[in-house]
Amino acid sequence: MAKIVVENLVKIFGDHPDKALKLLREGRSKDEILDKTRQTVGINDVSFAVQEGEIFVLMGLSGSGKSTLLRCINRLIEPTSGKIVLDGEDITGVDESELREIRRKRLGMVFQRFALFPHRTVLDNVAYGLEVQGVDRDVRVEKARAVLEMVGLKGWEDYLPGSLSGGMQQRVGLARALVSDPDVLLMDEPFSALDPLIRRDMQDELLSLQSQVNKTIVFVTHDLDEALKLGDRIGLMKDGVIVQLGTPEEILTRPADEYVRRFVEDVDMTRVLTAEGVMKPAETVALKDGPRVALRRMKERGTSSLFVVTRDRKLAGIVTADDALAAAERNDEDLSRIVRDDFPRTTPDTSISEIIPVLADCRFPVAVAREDGKLLGVIVRGSLLAGLVRKDEAAWN
Repeated sequence: MAKIVVENLVKIFGDHPDKALKLLREGRSKDEILDKTRQTVGINDVSFAVQEGEIFVLMGLSGSGKSTLLRCINRLIEPTSGKIVLDGEDITGVDESELREIRRKRLGMVFQRFALFPHRTVLDNVAYGLEVQGVDRDVRVEKARAVLEMVGLKGWEDYLPGSLSGGMQQRVGLARALVSDPDVLLMDEPFSALDPLIRRDMQDELLSLQSQVNKTIVFVTHDLDEALKLGDRIGLMKDGVIVQLGTPEEILTRPADEYVRRFVEDVDMTRVLTAEGVMKPAETVALKDGPRVALRRMKERGTSSLFVVTRDRKLAGIVTADDALAAAERNDEDLSRIVRDDFPRTTPDTSISEIIPVLADCRFPVAVAREDGKLLGVIVRGSLLAGLVRKDEAAWN
């Protein structure tokens, strides 16, 4: 279900947006409209949906419109036309009183600059939103302490923000956004002011936190690596338009135009492509089958091992040709006696960079299985290299 739906959103900056809007609908370019009306098109007829629990990344260079679009969602910037629908409700038409309630309880905001009150303690900074809502002090302190522990700042409640590092201050900002338990987090380049190492730590922290709280997140960044790491889907923006919307792998392997190609050309594909993208179908034998069946199937497929699965395709282990031959020679018909579990396995969303060293040190293929144990495919050295070549060729053809 879509948590947020943006429909035909337009934002024009200037004193006479109606003139510019008319020209925009006639198909005039952003530069033409600026020349004729002195009005600036910030967002140009943008539509997209964000699913519940999704991290949706808006990415682009400075001036692409990504922060403007984010701030239109909670109407910190008022759209010129179009709709913003939250949980089925069009919030572009609500009055100021309703909008305040939506911002306080349903939309949390994390800014690039931490915007903390320097004279308030960490605890009081986090509890501020609840204080504005009129929540009893004991209740808001309890909630603020719980959220500070969640973001790793237990023990820092009584310090002033100036005593904290940049990364810690941003954790305070994140805790402040979370304390009212909003459905949606809007994050405007929250890590861009941090040192690279701290920035990576905060990205990891956000992913870990998301696994606990499962919020719907709209995240703005100009950094491609950050977008690829965090985003379930990415909207790549230019001149107020989303030029491509898709998963990280779709944007890397099927860029929509030359602009996107140039954007992604220096990406290390092994860090982004996943096991699911390069795996091949698994040659298997059923647990109910015997060693002779396994041997025959290995001979037909020219392999020295097979993965063993249950009736419902759950991964039971691996059997080798040597073990199957020895069992057949002693007339042992029970395949379960020779099934091994000393083989590498991974999940479909594991990056290729993590799989390469595993393949280098193991004589067996890597099994790709879901969390419930169902076998999806296998990765061997050949399929991994071939997959990388295919993705690279697809990206540039």
